[in-house]
Amino acid sequence: MPTMINRGKELLRISPKDPKILEYSTTDGRTWHQRVRSSSSVGEFQDLMDNGKELLASTTKGLFYSTTEGRTWHFKSK
Repeated sequence: MPTMINRGKELLRISPKDPKILEYSTTDGRTWHQRVRSSSSVGEFQDLMDNGKELLASTTKGLFYSTTEGRTWHFKSK
């Protein structure tokens, strides 16, 4: 289960300290910045996948997708 993916010029990962946070790096992982903190309706991130035009995230609340590089998430299925 990848907790980090390469997305263009960015690395995107689930924070190792808090699974509700997605972080990104533009320095090949040398520095990390918070991209988003998930809401209670999204839950904790468990897995990330690059699906071409969208990102997929498996969470404790189901499957979600993002077309905004992980800034916003929408419910896809349970």
